[in-house]
Amino acid sequence: MVLYTSPFPNSFLSVLHSFSWGLIFPCYWLADRLVGSFVPTTYEKRQRADDPCYFHALCIIITTPIYLALLVASLPFALIGFLLWSPLQSARRPYIYSRLKDKNHANGATLLTEWKAAGSGKSFCFGSANVCLLPDSLARFNNVFNTQARAKEIGRRIRNGASRPQIKIYIDSPTNTSISAASFSSLVSPQAGDNRAVNAGIKRTTSMEYKGDNCGSNNGEESREDKGGSGEPHEGEENTCIVRINGEENGHMSDTETDTVNGQARASGPAEPPLEGDAEVSKTPNHKQKEGDSGSLDSCSASRESLVKVRVGDGTVDQSTVNNKLLYKASIMKKTSVRKKKHTDETFDHEISAFFPANLDFLCLQEVFDKRAAEKLKEQLHHYFEYIVYDVGVYSCHGCCSFKFVNSGLLFASRYPVMDAAYHCYPNGRGMDSLASKGALFLKVQVGSTPQDQRIVGYISCTHLQAIAGDTTVRCEQLDMLQDWLSEFRKSTSSSSTANPEELVAFDVLCGDLNFDNCSSEDKLEQQHSLFTHYKDPCRVGPGEDKPWAIGTLLDPEGLYDEEVCTPDNLQKVLESEEGRKGYLVYPTSKNHGSSQKGRKASLKGNGRRIDYMLYTEEGLYLEWKVEVEEFSFITQLAGLTDHLPVAMRLMVSTGEDDP
Repeated sequence: MVLYTSPFPNSFLSVLHSFSWGLIFPCYWLADRLVGSFVPTTYEKRQRADDPCYFHALCIIITTPIYLALLVASLPFALIGFLLWSPLQSARRPYIYSRLKDKNHANGATLLTEWKAAGSGKSFCFGSANVCLLPDSLARFNNVFNTQARAKEIGRRIRNGASRPQIKIYIDSPTNTSISAASFSSLVSPQAGDNRAVNAGIKRTTSMEYKGDNCGSNNGEESREDKGGSGEPHEGEENTCIVRINGEENGHMSDTETDTVNGQARASGPAEPPLEGDAEVSKTPNHKQKEGDSGSLDSCSASRESLVKVRVGDGTVDQSTVNNKLLYKASIMKKTSVRKKKHTDETFDHEISAFFPANLDFLCLQEVFDKRAAEKLKEQLHHYFEYIVYDVGVYSCHGCCSFKFVNSGLLFASRYPVMDAAYHCYPNGRGMDSLASKGALFLKVQVGSTPQDQRIVGYISCTHLQAIAGDTTVRCEQLDMLQDWLSEFRKSTSSSSTANPEELVAFDVLCGDLNFDNCSSEDKLEQQHSLFTHYKDPCRVGPGEDKPWAIGTLLDPEGLYDEEVCTPDNLQKVLESEEGRKGYLVYPTSKNHGSSQKGRKASLKGNGRRIDYMLYTEEGLYLEWKVEVEEFSFITQLAGLTDHLPVAMRLMVSTGEDDP
């Protein structure tokens, strides 16, 4: 299948489309600004709290006639542009495929050589997020604004979080699970190419066993000497370091000791300069970093739940030794976290993380509706992801029953080469949703090859269902169509037969914003849909019941800019407590209480509305392989930038010791 690298089959149509949109854009922009001026966000209201009450009204009285006059003047040009633009959409392709042109940063082909389906297998990490990149006037109804600046910051945070080294800390002590991340601030994790060093002399109460690629091993012996080295990375553990903590005296550090280590971390050195292209400072409130905010990895402050820039031996890191490279903070995977201890039957790690997972392989985004924002987001993501599919959907009356003003909002980014892609539009959208070409994007990626040169592939699907509450029937119909399209895509893109398999399927993952949760009484039909008999939900026990550690992914828009949750670290801390979740998450609806529970203290069902899903299946995969969930994360790194929590899942594809 040919991947479309441009929206139109020839340059003439592309130029004509650009001309027509140039005529439409002034009218579109003015209308957006006019409506947006009447929909202030809670942040803007707080900023104006000290201004005289008449000041804002005076501004509206002055600017509204100007906007209206310019809007009326631009209407004739917009009408001409629309008459050109609308018929062109019949020739428009359903998506744009972008591949990183800078060969110095392209590594997709290199990744394919890392896995030859030998050994124990390989892990793959998937992420999904609803980023609410609508036109600014519409985004304000979700209490977010400045779509263009948010798009750039969202992309920057995602690629910064995903490109940091992966460091795992496993606490082996059966009695202590509360060792602060600040206790391990003597870990150093420079960028790839530098040796990684560990100061084993954290405190007298702990000893460390350090393992990982490009790292030396101390063979389990206690030492106060820094040890580093290099070596070939293990399959599925690239850029990964593992630290094992064997606690003495319950492995607990006193508050004084913790404060001392925190102080050492904060004093370790000045903040590193931002990456190239990040010099522009955003004017939106969401992007202001406070001490300890891990949303931006350029911060020099220590965070309770994050590893930070640290000391080597008894001295600070010499700036010349790191060549002014950015030292990334790394997230912690606690194998025996407090919540994990309560659910010992769980077979995988789960956490609320302030970062996107390190070594994120695939990313599916929803609500990237604004075209200019999509370009800014793509530019940032290309710093990490080599392959991106964006501007997915149809416009005008082409391909769907009703007129479509905006695309599907879906965007897919991958570190691995995309082999095939297909898009289908849901024809049964209702209300405001019918104005967008919501649908499903299906992708086939190559992730490796066998010693016999058989391709190893994976399937990923991304979707966004009907959003209006009460449209249960519509969503069920869309789930039916989704299953049919999934089956068709697998059949149409498969080049294998049972007798002569040319390809081995390693995974099949479905993710997206399904706009229903597993606990609301109004969503019973969706909860019992046959999709969940074919695909597994790691957070779900059964229809109407989530696992105790699963939390909601829909944030209460009214609280997005509260100081308690406006940074990734703060939001992470709030969501780790039941009372915090009640204050800032939207909870399952019922006849007894509404959808907004801001400040509610009563007992509510579940841990919030979880409408963003990561599903996987074992059907149709290579029979001798086994797929298991290794990690599941709810991510707070986009705090203040969207009203959804991103989710991530790491799958381990186990192949056994013998080659297939």
